[in-house]
Formats: sequence, C-alpha cells, structure tokens
Amino acid sequence: MASVTEMSFSTQISALKCVNEKGKRFHRLSSSPYLSRFSSGIKSGSVGNGLAVSMRLTERNERADPAKANGPLDLEKSNSSGFLSNVYKLGETGARRKTKIVGTIGPSTNTREMIWKLAEAGMNVARLNMSHGDHASHQKTIDFVKEYNAQSKDNVIAIMLDTKGPEVRSGDLPQPILLKEGQEFNFTIKRGVNAENTVSVNYDDFVNDVEVGDVVFVDGGMMSLVARSKTADLVKCEVIDGGELTSRRHLNVRGKSATLPSITERDWEDIKFGVDNEVDFYAVSFIKDAKVVHELKDYLKICGANIHVIVKIESADAIPNLHLIISASDGAMVARGDLGAELPIEEVPLLQEDIITRCRGMGKPVIVATNMLESMIDHPTPTRAEVSDISIAVREGADAIMLSGETAHGKYPLKAVKVMHTVALKTESMSSHSIVTPGPASDFKLYQSHLSTILALHATTMANTLGTAIIVFTRTGSMATLLSHYRPSSIIFAFTNEERVKQRLALYHGVLPVYMEFSDDAEETFSRALNLALSQDLLKEGEHVTLVQSGRQRIWRRESTHHIEVRKVQWYPCPSD
Repeated sequence: MASVTEMSFSTQISALKCVNEKGKRFHRLSSSPYLSRFSSGIKSGSVGNGLAVSMRLTERNERADPAKANGPLDLEKSNSSGFLSNVYKLGETGARRKTKIVGTIGPSTNTREMIWKLAEAGMNVARLNMSHGDHASHQKTIDFVKEYNAQSKDNVIAIMLDTKGPEVRSGDLPQPILLKEGQEFNFTIKRGVNAENTVSVNYDDFVNDVEVGDVVFVDGGMMSLVARSKTADLVKCEVIDGGELTSRRHLNVRGKSATLPSITERDWEDIKFGVDNEVDFYAVSFIKDAKVVHELKDYLKICGANIHVIVKIESADAIPNLHLIISASDGAMVARGDLGAELPIEEVPLLQEDIITRCRGMGKPVIVATNMLESMIDHPTPTRAEVSDISIAVREGADAIMLSGETAHGKYPLKAVKVMHTVALKTESMSSHSIVTPGPASDFKLYQSHLSTILALHATTMANTLGTAIIVFTRTGSMATLLSHYRPSSIIFAFTNEERVKQRLALYHGVLPVYMEFSDDAEETFSRALNLALSQDLLKEGEHVTLVQSGRQRIWRRESTHHIEVRKVQWYPCPSD
C-alpha cells in the first residue's frame, strides 16, 4: 500500500479548512514539511451558492520536457501486458498521448491477432461500420474486443457502432464503368438497371430531390456530374469529373440532404444489435435535428441500455440546428466526407473548428473523422498535408481522431495507427497548455448548479501548476469527464469499479481509465489505487498526484464536502494485507 505525505484542501459550502485526511488534527499550511518546498497562496470567494477556491503553487523541482517523449513505437515487442510502456508512455520522460484514436474494423483488421495489435499500437475505440458487413461479422469483432478487454490488465478498448443511415447509393454493377468528362450518364429509380450509360439508385425520391443544374457527387467528390434534364424516373447528367464507377457508390447532391428518416428500419435493427451486445457508443449518421436524438435516447432508456449517443455532423440540414443537436447528444463527430459533399468544401475546415468549439463549450466529446490518412490505404507513409491535418485537429482540441478505410481495408493499418499516435503525441508535447473556461451561460448551464464543476476547474489549475497527474474515483464517469473538459496538462487516472464506465471513458481526452474494486474505507482505497498505479508504472515513487473527490454521486465524502488533495506517493504495506 502506498504511504503519503499530503496537502488537503477540504472545501465545504460554509467554510474552507486545511486538514490532515485522517482527521486527527488541523494544522497550518506552513507547518507541513512538504509544503515548505512550495510558495503558496489561497484565496476564497463566493461563487453562486458555493465557495470557489483558487490556488497558486509553484514547484521548485525541475519538470520533465515532454517534447523529448516522441520515441519510436516497437510493434514487434508490444504485448497486452506491456501496453502502457509502449503506447501511453514513450521515452524516459513518461509523456502519454491524450488525444484518443478511433479505428474502423474491416477486412484488413477483423481478426483476433489484428485487433490485439491495433490496441497495442494505440487504438482506443473500435468502430463497427454498419454500412458494411453483417451482424455475424460484427459479432466476431465485438467478441474479440471483449476478449481483449478481459485479458488486458492495463488497457481497454471501447466499442462504437456506426449506423448506416439513409445513404443514397448507386446499384450493383457486373463490372466497373469508366466515366469520361463530357459524356452523358443517367441515374434511374428503376431497380436492377446496370447499362453502360445508366445505373439504378436505391432512393425513390432521387428524381424529386434533384433539380436541373444540381451537382451530383459520387463517393464524396471522387467523381461529379451535373443534372441536365429529368423524366418521371430518370435523371440525365453530364460527367464533369470522371473516374471508375463501381457497385453501390455513395451519392450526394450539393447543398441538399435526402428526404429520408435519419434512423432507418435497418438502423433500428442494428441499434438493437448494439443493445444486445452492450456496445459503448452509437455514432448516428445523417442527423438533421435533435428530435431523432431524443427518440433514440428514449428507446435506450426503455431498454435499460447505458449507451452514449454520438451525432455525426455530415448533413447540410444539420448545420442550422447544430446547437440543439449537440445539446441533445452525448458527443459529436465531424464527418467531413459527406459534409464536404453536401456543402462547399472550403467551409469544412471552418465547420470543423466551430463544432469542436461548441462541443468543448458544452462539455461533450468530439471526434474528427474522414480522410485523415487516406493515402495510407495504399502507401506506407502519409502525405505531409495529412500529418498537418492530424496536428490541426489535435491543436483545435478534438477528444479523438478517426481512421476509416486506413484500418478497415488498407494495406498498412498498424502503420496508420502508429503515425496518428506519434503525430498526436508530438503535437501535444509542443502545444501550450491553457485551461478551458466554460462557454456562454446557455452552453454550460447544465453544469452550473454543481459544485463539482468548480472543483474540476481548480483541480486542473492545481495539477497544472504543480505538474502532477490527477487521480479521480468515479462510479459514473461524471467527474472524470468534467476534468477532461478542462484539459489538464497531465493524464487523468480515472479509477472506477464499473467495467462499462471504464470502457466508455476510453474515448475522453486525457483520461486513462483503470478498473479497481473500491473499499468501504476511503483511505484504504486511495492507497490501493496508488499501489496499483505504481505497480503498473503509471506513477513513480516520490512524485506527486492531485486527488479529487467530487462529482454528482459521492462515494466516501459527505454530501456537502468536496476535496482536492496533493499527495506524495511512497510504497507502504496495506493495513489489510
């Protein structure tokens, strides 16, 4: 068990006192031998109905330079038991990546061996793309991920089910059709047509939605055609940008969304499949308004399913409703492929930044997706522009960045994860750390009534000032996600006694979830946690950690009491051993 020399800030509604944790005596800050190493100032003032505490502490010890931590990742030597030493901790300085990686599982990676290797290379969330494959193939992936989670003591992979949504696609073709600039090509709502100059579409209202002069994009803009005329069942087009048309290609009309429900009958079947398998997240495609999100959440409540809803922003119709959609959700994904097909492509970077800012203002996780390392589907190294794209998403504050075809059917899935990992880590190490402040009152009103929000802000301030990691104990994940929102400089070690909470926290920026049974005695649990962290090389003997007790569900603290403590960690036998 870990013995500690501690500094405890016990914040109550009525008073601020400095106490020793065992409650035997009160003492002045200056009497602590540990505190003599710091210059400190404490100031209290009224904030709402509670008491805000601001702390200014400066540690005199030299801190490690995280910029030196961008060492190589040895995939050959990586294994489940040594995961943290390879991915979360690179180099001697102990820097850990805080931006999470979502990897799509497909033909290149849907084996037990590859899922293991992806996890060890740095994947935090496994994405199931329901547009491809069937329930049997996705069931195998889910089983492999759960097997990995059961065997890995120091890592966890969350599962995200991505719905197909109301996609408009071309029909099946016996062989590819080469489209050339200037030629006439037609789309028909008649089923089963696959002639040299005409192909069917799976959407009966395609003829009604498309107007003469509209631009039709194939595969997000890989090919484009302009509508020249139409009949009752046919849209006649002229090819603008040609290419090879293959079966079941995705079609978009610039500036328009299909008049289809965001959640189709097939999607509901897939959602039930996710409920039965206890996935962690749904990524819901082509959301247009908040009503659909509420409908899905009501269904999950009836099912008793604790699954979070991530809305995919990829529809032109979603943009006017962004605030309501994100507010209703548990997080958002910037799905840049379809977004760039339905809207002018030059607007996508601005929308990406806007969506990230909105999500962070509301305390919701946000994922940046699509084309991040597209060239690595076929090539072992990325373009420099792709590297910059990853770096921009990290600097803008995304919780996670996503790989799609790169890991689903690419030739170099492990290298793609490694590139994403090293670029994100390097960008984080060179970025200045500033505490996120709440957005407008309307964005953050959900949290304003909770004193835990104030504690999360001040815990982040303290941890950043002292250069410590943060330890939080949670049964629901609430306090860990609040701390993640404020983006502390170091890692948040979230100890939980709920496996589902551990898995869900894998998505959140800077959170390293750890499963541990809680004791009825707070001090015993704290020591167990520190002992476990030391044994897994999460912490080093002699360093300090900021420990937070707060959140909507109290564990050991009294209802009116919230704590921030700074503890120096040393090995010490467990009283119960």
